Amino acid sequence: MVKYLAELGKLEFTDEELKKASEDMTSIIELMDTVKEIDVTYDPILDNKNVYLNDLRTDEKAESLETSKILQNAQNQQNCFVVPKVVE
Repeated sequence: MVKYLAELGKLEFTDEELKKASEDMTSIIELMDTVKEIDVTYDPILDNKNVYLNDLRTDEKAESLETSKILQNAQNQQNCFVVPKVVE
């Protein structure tokens, strides 16, 4: 089978390389068979098991920046930002 696959892929292997490739493919297939045994059914209760609402930070009020400081690098000094027109 490995020799046939090598021919399809236009690959050239020595007899030793074919034997090694066959062993590698066998171990990969065995690994995939063990992966198929894993239970992957969805459980909405277990899905959120690591989210704890008590660990979230509290929402605290903080002072805002002054408008003049925010607009000091703006080109238009009319207390606003001017953006280019994108829709006509």
